[in-house]
Amino acid sequence: MKKLLLVLVLSVSFLSTAQELTLRIGTIMKSIAVNDTIPEDFALFLPTKFDASKSWPIIFVYDMQGRGDMVLRMFSGAAEQNNYILAASNKVNDSLSLTQNVLISRRMFNTVFKMFKIQKDRVYTAGFDGGARIASVMPTFMNQITGVISCGSTVGNKEILSSKNPFHFVGVVGNEDFNYPEMVKMEKLFDLMKFPNQTLIFNGGHKWPSQHLLSRAMELFDLRAMTKKVIPVDTAFIENSYDSRLLEVNELIANSRAVQAYDELGEIMEVYRHFKDVDSLKSSRKTLKRGTAYKSQKRSLNTWLFKESLIKDDYDYYLEEDIFTYNYNNLGWWNYQMGELKKHRNSKNEFQRQMGVRLEGYLNALIEDNIDLITLDTPIDEEALNFLWMLKTITSPDDFSYYKKVISLNAKVEDYGTALYYLEELLKRGYSNTDELYALEHTALFRITPEFNALVAKYLKKARYDIIEE
Repeated sequence: MKKLLLVLVLSVSFLSTAQELTLRIGTIMKSIAVNDTIPEDFALFLPTKFDASKSWPIIFVYDMQGRGDMVLRMFSGAAEQNNYILAASNKVNDSLSLTQNVLISRRMFNTVFKMFKIQKDRVYTAGFDGGARIASVMPTFMNQITGVISCGSTVGNKEILSSKNPFHFVGVVGNEDFNYPEMVKMEKLFDLMKFPNQTLIFNGGHKWPSQHLLSRAMELFDLRAMTKKVIPVDTAFIENSYDSRLLEVNELIANSRAVQAYDELGEIMEVYRHFKDVDSLKSSRKTLKRGTAYKSQKRSLNTWLFKESLIKDDYDYYLEEDIFTYNYNNLGWWNYQMGELKKHRNSKNEFQRQMGVRLEGYLNALIEDNIDLITLDTPIDEEALNFLWMLKTITSPDDFSYYKKVISLNAKVEDYGTALYYLEELLKRGYSNTDELYALEHTALFRITPEFNALVAKYLKKARYDIIEE
């Protein structure tokens, strides 16, 4: 059966001349103009129950490469279920200054507010990673924003948080995400500053959460709005949400995840105490805490989190030193560290295993951040870049791009020995794109050498240039 596409025609006056705009309901619209004088646009999603005569909550979602339609796809299922409008700029970008991104956002906000009836105190922002960081600073510049869904990242800038301008922060993070320890730690700061906040944790690394968890975050916004009497209390909604959360806690207990169950019960008590008697949960929580499983798991978790913080400090210190001194001799130490991380990742202890995955993600993110910083410098420190690219072949051995960068740069300075070494390492890893190899920048002389072609012939059977033996 063909799905019927609902269409809404609005007469909009936010452009310099009023005109009709056709909006599709229940699907993502990739490009809606902000106005007819500025080349800015945004992606938009309206739930299938959308009614232009009613007011609606909205989430402005951020992607720092301006991929509005892509980022809305990550949220649209949850927005459909919970009846939220979504909008995402196609022009915000991490190459722009914060001021520029705020101004782009403000223009988009104003356009959307003119197009639709938006519920007062129900304007939210959201994003993943870099998008989450900018989403979390937007309430400082736009007082209409009352909440943030931050996926895989803590707040963009702790210094600008103010207890005079609190917003509802919902963090969503995997227990193998390198940002996990910091996000859990942020709960204490939010509590101290009287920010309403919850952290939703899933099994996994630095990736987008499921639609279920994004829907849960929107439910938390709805419950907060009911608590603040922004929207009417929906008893059936509260009961369904409460029962669903308790079911998840029971599953955690059944799977011997006592620490996570304890934390979940604490959040349920905090959120639902405005609507229900939660004394029985308080008793269940105390029972969990007295249990052997909880004590053992909590002790193990704290042990590995502490060790993780020490190892991170080592990574920070030694990487800074190695970049400053171009310490190629220390690449062996970094290779040893990757071996240690592999041992952690293969451990039978769940918390040690999660730590190993987080640390590998943290190290790679740390290296990539330094690469970005050096690339922005003028002039670019190519020697430092060379070191970092070599390091990335150790920490991300299956990412072929870094081998090619090293080969290109060392061919440029005619260090063919180093270039040959990384060429062979690249080919050993299974790289097979001959056309790309023979088109690498700065390798015009290098790629006609007998040594280059001998390696290509050895691993790929066919070299482009004949090898002439004397």
